[in-house]
Amino acid sequence: MSLLVVGLSHRSAPVSVLERAALAEDARAKLLHDTLAAEPATEAAVLATCNRIELYADVDKFHAGVAELSTLLAQHSGVGLEELTPYLYVHYEDRAVHHLLSVACGLDSMVIGEGQILGQIKDALALGQELHTAGRLLNDLFQQALRVGKRAHSETGIDRAGQSLVTFGLAQLAAASSGLASLTGRRALVVGAGSMSSLAAATLARAGVAELAIANRTVARAERLARVLAEPGGVATRALAMADVPAALAEADLVVSCTGATGLVLTADDVKAALAARARTGDGSGLALLDLAMPRDIDGAAHGIEGVHLVDIESLAAASADAPMAADVDAVRAIVSEEVAAFGAAQRAARITPTVVALRAMAADVVTGELSRLDGRLPDLDDKQRAEITQTVRRVVDKLLHAPTVRVKQLAGEPGGAGYADALRELFDLDPQAVAAVSRADTQGSAPGPADPNRGRP
Repeated sequence: MSLLVVGLSHRSAPVSVLERAALAEDARAKLLHDTLAAEPATEAAVLATCNRIELYADVDKFHAGVAELSTLLAQHSGVGLEELTPYLYVHYEDRAVHHLLSVACGLDSMVIGEGQILGQIKDALALGQELHTAGRLLNDLFQQALRVGKRAHSETGIDRAGQSLVTFGLAQLAAASSGLASLTGRRALVVGAGSMSSLAAATLARAGVAELAIANRTVARAERLARVLAEPGGVATRALAMADVPAALAEADLVVSCTGATGLVLTADDVKAALAARARTGDGSGLALLDLAMPRDIDGAAHGIEGVHLVDIESLAAASADAPMAADVDAVRAIVSEEVAAFGAAQRAARITPTVVALRAMAADVVTGELSRLDGRLPDLDDKQRAEITQTVRRVVDKLLHAPTVRVKQLAGEPGGAGYADALRELFDLDPQAVAAVSRADTQGSAPGPADPNRGRP
């Protein structure tokens, strides 16, 4: 089996296509189940963020796998295959590993070096584990990606090369509106209570806003987030239902929206009504809007409304550029290359383990059979003599097998080492079914558990 990733991102597709192809959480679950139901795949995981959709799978056929994964992405995204295909990229085996590790380090992000992607990779792994679609390969891969991402942020200055989308978006708003040069004392509204919205709310609280309203379809989630941010010494917060958003919009200086809605949350008419309400109260200040949702929450027509400054994913994509931190980026790329080689070696070595286990099992069966025959020929042996002979025979077999099995694992970890498992099976005439049985038992006995709590978000 081999690792394959098919996907699209802000680097391969326009925002208009990414917006239409965005996957809701229930669609991701259905995509994973359908991927496993497809013949070429035995494992699957989906990484879906505001600027990428990637389907990872362990497949037994490359071309069939690419065709099937592309078709599934088209079906579940709602974008026709013919329209989607020109924007898809494909990575296979080591290139697929290299791609995910680069993503985890922030090298492939819209804002180079942003760390939020680690949380999104952790979420993708957790979903695959919850639905039992991530087996040994993808569990190992995504855990490795989390480790490598944390390593890149701790060992290099990649954090200085970029910011989170929230911070970058707020910086773009500040650049567009002189009134937002400082957020101290401002009134802010956050629409949504998911991971991105929570990050936005926390960022605004740290920036010193005076009031923070949080709206969500499930008001209880908004209330929980509001309570956390309002803890002693925190910001004044309140939770709202989505029906209260238009009224809150008229009172806010800044709005950040990131929901999972499939339609618009704020229309151009909503924005115009808020501006009119502000004017009636004598507040003639403009309105700053940051839309981090995919598909968009705020009507793009708001760009043309006087007094409104709107920054959305599309404008962020146009404004983002790699920061001049070439040394740090090069250092992270070196880490990624090193870790890709280590992952490949570990996976190649692991593939020969079932063959080695089957060989040792066969040797143990031979020893047991010969000792049984010896018992028949020498029935007068006492227990001490029988134990000494048994130990001697087993020691001889272990010593004979030790060097070749250790060496074959070392050789299998090198590039092109996959053939050593075949050679071992041929030389010792191992039953292929016995090797396969060990592989199945090993996989079933190592079902992935919850993600390591020490891995993931920095």
